[in-house]
Amino acid sequence: MIRGLYTSASGMMAEMVRNDVSANNLANVNTTGYKKDEVLFMTFPEVLIQRVNDQKQSEISPRPVIGTLGAGAIVDEVITSHEQGQLRESTNPFDMAIAGEGFFVVQNDRGTFYTRNGSFTLDSQGYLVTTQGDYVMGQAGRIKIGSSNNVLVDAAGNVSVDGQQTAVIRIVTVADKAALTKAGDSLFTGGQAAAGNAGQVKQKSIEASNVNVITEMVNMITIMRAYEANQKMIQAHDVTLGQAIEIGRQQ
Repeated sequence: MIRGLYTSASGMMAEMVRNDVSANNLANVNTTGYKKDEVLFMTFPEVLIQRVNDQKQSEISPRPVIGTLGAGAIVDEVITSHEQGQLRESTNPFDMAIAGEGFFVVQNDRGTFYTRNGSFTLDSQGYLVTTQGDYVMGQAGRIKIGSSNNVLVDAAGNVSVDGQQTAVIRIVTVADKAALTKAGDSLFTGGQAAAGNAGQVKQKSIEASNVNVITEMVNMITIMRAYEANQKMIQAHDVTLGQAIEIGRQQ
């Protein structure tokens, strides 16, 4: 009976984590380059249930087996889905998206990061930066555009200003995306970066979040139903325990 309480409680705690993850996904549905998170569960080892009061047939034979009993579930890990989001057209000549594999490389005071958020602009000194002010890195360092709006970026990431090539946007791929860690503002850190097999750069485009609103809403409903079911199980166990205690007092 006590095991049943632990099983239901672990289920409720797991659903709370799942609810927080889905809520965060929904909150970032309009965040450029955002990658949704998913929850992976792990079950406790199942317990073999036997009829302990049955008479053994012999000294070496086991008690009759009823079956197995699940001992609850916990959150194993929260993973990030790197599925590409929809590419949307933009009127900003500094907006860019990557069609296929790869990440833009940006740099700030905290270090170097990777991102799929290509919503770029120019700072006061004419450098290409993110909306948070992080420098967008090229093959030779920071990319300086100047004051011109006559900027063309081809599929390979070559940047031309007023007809003259000035830089090449640095795009890297990460073979093991599971090694990447979210650092906020659609930034990632960690992982072993490589230069090959990158996708094509699309100027005047941005990559939308890969969150599916309908799927997340269905997940939220499923989570609430599972949470309520575990809650009712705890209430049922509480009533049963109360009755057992009352019977024990009378005896």
